[in-house]
Amino acid sequence: MSIVINTPNGTIGRKLTLALLDAGEAVTVLSRDATRVSDLAERGARVIEGSFDEATLRTALTGAETLFWLTPPHYVPDFMDWSRQAAQRAAQIAAEAGVVRAVVLSSVGAHSEAVGPVSALGPVEAAFKAQLPHVTVLRPGFFMENYLRDVGTIATMGKIFSPADGDRPMPMVATADIARRAAQVLRDRNWQGHRVLGIHGPRNLSFREGAQIVGQALGREIEYVQVSADQARASMLEAGLPPHVAQMFVQMYQAMNDGRMDPAEPRDAASTTATELAQFARDVLKPAIAAAA
Repeated sequence: MSIVINTPNGTIGRKLTLALLDAGEAVTVLSRDATRVSDLAERGARVIEGSFDEATLRTALTGAETLFWLTPPHYVPDFMDWSRQAAQRAAQIAAEAGVVRAVVLSSVGAHSEAVGPVSALGPVEAAFKAQLPHVTVLRPGFFMENYLRDVGTIATMGKIFSPADGDRPMPMVATADIARRAAQVLRDRNWQGHRVLGIHGPRNLSFREGAQIVGQALGREIEYVQVSADQARASMLEAGLPPHVAQMFVQMYQAMNDGRMDPAEPRDAASTTATELAQFARDVLKPAIAAAA
């Protein structure tokens, strides 16, 4: 009986797959290109080449014990419908294959409406709950890895630009901690029913505080600059994002500023994870900035 991972090449999916293989779990991974997961195959993972079509999902889920589902950032114009339909298809096929457990990666804000790409995740959660008796939804906070998008302006200007309210605290979490939490849930065969777990990092931070912490870790002053929604949209378009994608992200940041992206789940011992932003900045962000410079 294997654990199926639908996104083994992503930031979280790869860390999760490696953690499960390290623990001796039987793992099946779906990949459009088998060569991209050849290292995982060498480690013992069963590789199913293909996408989220019915045939591929049936092959992967036959004989499976648990499914880990992460909605990939496939930002086509009909992304909302695409993500919902993909989840419904996977959940139905999983149920027909006898899979009884799913762990679904979602996000803070998934309980709200008009929250940009996060709006897709509420229906994804519902799709699995409608088909399977045991579903754990993981709702992490703002990824620390999002700071990697700012490597260029940090390296050249010592600044971080964003439309997010610089003084509004948000849970910030490293993807390594998300993967570790997901691995713990996937390896636990005792939980039952439908539940939602927050993954909130060590503490909530405002983006202005985050810039200060990053600066201290890098040994230089970093300024947080809040820009308008229109300025953010223009910058995204200039960077080559399609208009519908830029609009989705602008809507998400507006939702953050309005409080609609605040966690619905309380911070507690279970939702609090270890990696501090300063540690992430030293271990991940600093090498990336050095490479860019």
